[in-house]
Amino acid sequence: MTQTDHHESELAELLEEVRRIEAQSSRLVAGVMAGGYSSVFRGSGIEFDQIREYVDGDDPRAVDWNVTARAGRPFIKEHVEERERTLLFLLDLSASMTGGFGVWSARQTAARVCACLALSAVQNDDRVGLIGFSNRVDKFVPARKGVRHQLRILRDCLTLPGSSATTDMTPAIEFAARIVRRRSILFLVSDFLCDGWQQALTLCARHHDVVAVRLSTPELTPADDADLVRCRDPETGQDTIIDWGSRHVRAAWTDRVAEWQARTSADLRRAKVDLMDVAVPREPDHDAIARPILRFFRLRELRAAKR
Repeated sequence: MTQTDHHESELAELLEEVRRIEAQSSRLVAGVMAGGYSSVFRGSGIEFDQIREYVDGDDPRAVDWNVTARAGRPFIKEHVEERERTLLFLLDLSASMTGGFGVWSARQTAARVCACLALSAVQNDDRVGLIGFSNRVDKFVPARKGVRHQLRILRDCLTLPGSSATTDMTPAIEFAARIVRRRSILFLVSDFLCDGWQQALTLCARHHDVVAVRLSTPELTPADDADLVRCRDPETGQDTIIDWGSRHVRAAWTDRVAEWQARTSADLRRAKVDLMDVAVPREPDHDAIARPILRFFRLRELRAAKR
């Protein structure tokens, strides 16, 4: 099988899985994922709808004085919320996204998350685009509508090569902030195994609705019955032997992971960026993608209801 055939087979498998998610969890797409998507992500602003005659109860600040002067009686400008949205994925293509001990790699998990979100966007007639990055912007696919464009985005999520093994999210974030003028929904999809992105993300979140999708692979929580494991850092190529059989080693590792996750979460809160945590499963689990998306939308709906 050639590499192209492998990618096509993987894309077909991904789309089949999205259809299973849609069929088995109707609330995901038909309920929370469709209605919830529309309610928690608003359009980019308001747009002019019509001019009509003033009636009691209208806001006097909406009076169109030019039309009022010509007609000799008050008229107002009426605006409606612009419903069309732009959804842009910022997808980490670095080497750390390709390994792991899960049933899928972080990259394959990211593609499944993007597939579900893109499906909802297409059903709501929104535009979808993609920025693929490693330590620089590797690919920019401008946002467009339609199922065919959605399929192109999903194929790129699976097959785009990163130009570098290392990760630097800042160039992609700055590129998105510069190239996307209208307020949009940005999903930053990564394992967040890098630093230095905090300032760029804070500035970007002032103009866009940014959601961080943090992917966690199984090796972040080693099994109790694990033994000696030889691990290779995919970004540096350095090999390390880890004694997971040692209770002290596992405890030290768990503490370091918890500290890193808490620090990253705090940085995202300070940047005013929402967080969606997605755990890569060790075994096949069709709900592994549905659960975090449903949880994210529920929390966002609850927060909006409290305002």
